[in-house]
Amino acid sequence: MSRTLLLVGTRKGAFLIESDADRRDWSIRGPFCEGWPVYHAVFDQGSGSIYAAAASEWHGSAVWHSGDLGETWVHSSDGLSYGEDGKRMSKVSSLAAAHGRVLVGVEAPGIFESKDSAKTWSLLSTLAGEPGSDEWDDPANQPPGHLGLSALMPDDESESRFWAIVQGVGVFETTDDGASWTPRNRGLRAEWPRPHDEVGFCVHKLVRSPVDPDRMYQQNHCGMHRSDDGGHSWVEITEGLPTDFGFAAATHPHDRDTFYVVPLDPGHGRCMPDGKATVWRTRDAGSSWQALDRGLPAANAHVGVLREGMAIDSHDTPGLYFGTSTGQLFGSSDEGESWDEIAGYLPGISSVEVAIID
Repeated sequence: MSRTLLLVGTRKGAFLIESDADRRDWSIRGPFCEGWPVYHAVFDQGSGSIYAAAASEWHGSAVWHSGDLGETWVHSSDGLSYGEDGKRMSKVSSLAAAHGRVLVGVEAPGIFESKDSAKTWSLLSTLAGEPGSDEWDDPANQPPGHLGLSALMPDDESESRFWAIVQGVGVFETTDDGASWTPRNRGLRAEWPRPHDEVGFCVHKLVRSPVDPDRMYQQNHCGMHRSDDGGHSWVEITEGLPTDFGFAAATHPHDRDTFYVVPLDPGHGRCMPDGKATVWRTRDAGSSWQALDRGLPAANAHVGVLREGMAIDSHDTPGLYFGTSTGQLFGSSDEGESWDEIAGYLPGISSVEVAIID
């Protein structure tokens, strides 16, 4: 019988939380990675390895690797640097594992790759020359908490094609393994001055439908958006949601029109509106939205969910999971119709990913 494995990155290490295909009872292992803050942990389906992007205030940035589902771990930062005379690297923040390699996004914005299970790293791209790159490479524009290159999304078919989000700048696509890039932000909304037409958009989360590669969704600083042409253009689908702000999002594994998001108060608190924990779902590509809150705290739940804080599995009836900035992990085995608390006393959760292990 297959197992369902949640990979949870927290402020104090990574945790592995496991159940069978029924997803009723869960066991928790961890913390791992010696308690380093883990910004993102992912499972590589091809090799069965786990990778965790971590940045310690004392030890710097590194990627942890486990080849045995968390029994043992090693970490390396060999080559994960711009050099003594290069840009400052303050953290590694995002990972993608596909096609026999691992990509990591860092701050200042750049992408490093490893082809030896995260033992050694080499610089792949800094997106130099793209509109806005002079500004984002300026250390004065990298305040505390900034993520630089905050997300990477590989293409299942082509190693040389993937997407990257530069925080506060927008989405970029490469089809030649980072040798050149194209901004993919047409149709997005921004509520601030932008010196460049193609960039200056604050994309928080980008997801792609597994059943239709042209269908993408994103949660933006200014609204929810959908693309029907692989990110070449976007339309806003915010109407019906309680706010236009949020971070986490997930797309259904079997239905291109079903998509989930967690709206947040756009103020400094960035918590769920009115203290009521709710996930929102559309089944018609954003024409309408439904609140999913059965089993979630109905009051005084002043919690946030970060950009990598929600995941969905690929079972016939998909399970949905999200973790909060205050350490609660919730799960649903019925596509969000009802929820249970899987764990309640974890450190603040940065990321949730899910894998099915046969």
